[in-house]
Amino acid sequence: MPASPMSASLGSEKFVPETRFGFWFLGTETWSQHVLKIAIADLQRLMDPQTLPEHPVILDVGCGQGKSFKQLQGAFNPQRMIGIDLDDKNLEYSKQQIEAHQLNAELKKNSCSAIDLPDASVDAVFCHQTFHHLVEQEESLAEFYRVLKPGGLLLFAESTKAYIHSWVIRLLFRHPMDVQRTADEYLAMIRTQGFQFETRNVSLPYLWWSRSDLGALEFFGFKVPEQGQREETLVNVVARKPV
Repeated sequence: MPASPMSASLGSEKFVPETRFGFWFLGTETWSQHVLKIAIADLQRLMDPQTLPEHPVILDVGCGQGKSFKQLQGAFNPQRMIGIDLDDKNLEYSKQQIEAHQLNAELKKNSCSAIDLPDASVDAVFCHQTFHHLVEQEESLAEFYRVLKPGGLLLFAESTKAYIHSWVIRLLFRHPMDVQRTADEYLAMIRTQGFQFETRNVSLPYLWWSRSDLGALEFFGFKVPEQGQREETLVNVVARKPV
């Protein structure tokens, strides 16, 4: 049976527990290769040159089962990684990933809206498919801003309201539906917090798995709607904390 859609809380963080299917899917190679890997590559493409130090400190907020750690290591060669999550089972799986790949990473059972790290202590915050799980979104974004060093980067890859409200996601996963946002609303919120980015730092992927038909229309030869003619399902942005 799926986990209850009722909100749960730990400390000041409110969240909606994932379904059993959701937990299983987030540990699969499909998730790792077709979602996570593609998002990291796109975020690398969106970064302006020389905006991260050679060996950055990276905070992975909502690290889940730790599938990101090895890929972040390969992409950014960090001197240190920190993963935070509220779910004990996620943290146990993340620990296994760290040990299996001998990574320099540590874990914290922590809320995104109250991160147990000093001000200006990390070079990048990696927020991949985490934000739509959070109820306290503004508070969490303020924490990302706080822990970033001046000039540090928010690597933000997120599903939009159109995707989270689609029938397939409603059927298989659980999310706080009343806090979901459009791509434009996410970008506006990030700007309002004080982050800076240009058009070149933003992408709006329309990947097959993010569409309500799971890419079936494209498979059968129908034209994919262009930007401006569709409701965006994903938004990726590399945003910078001012120096």
